[in-house]
Amino acid sequence: MAGFLLWLLLLVVCWPLALLALVLYPLVWLILLPLRLVGIAVGGVFELLKAIILLPARVLRGKPVG
Repeated sequence: MAGFLLWLLLLVVCWPLALLALVLYPLVWLILLPLRLVGIAVGGVFELLKAIILLPARVLRGKPVG
């Protein structure tokens, strides 16, 4: 909602820049989408490595009492 209000303010102050932002936003989103997917994949690999490294400690800890 705040982003929309800021865009409306930009539309009132400088309408050509607001229209340019309206056109370029989807293009920038499409360009950044592969980078976001790479970030998700790298995060998954780091979580897998963390699970592999911490597995011996979890096995040796045994079952929780209670």
